[in-house]
Amino acid sequence: MKKMVVVATLVVALAAGLTFFLAQRPGKWPGVDESVIEKFAEQAGHPARKPFIDTDKGDLLLFFFLIAGAAGGFVAGYCFRELFPPKKSG
Repeated sequence: MKKMVVVATLVVALAAGLTFFLAQRPGKWPGVDESVIEKFAEQAGHPARKPFIDTDKGDLLLFFFLIAGAAGGFVAGYCFRELFPPKKSG
């Protein structure tokens, strides 16, 4: 048991270190938007434009996820009995 905990800790530490190392090299791994979608859009004659809702400023995208999670949690809590009906005895 103790050996398994040590191995798991080393694997997590190695994964975290590798992720940190790769994150320090900007521009090496372009996303799908830059490498595929924008290329085909420019070939079709539709250049990139500014988005209607710019979520790159501050924590606006996190706020949207917070609102969606709160709304989804409220709906799931309100419909809890229908989503998870009680088990019938006997």
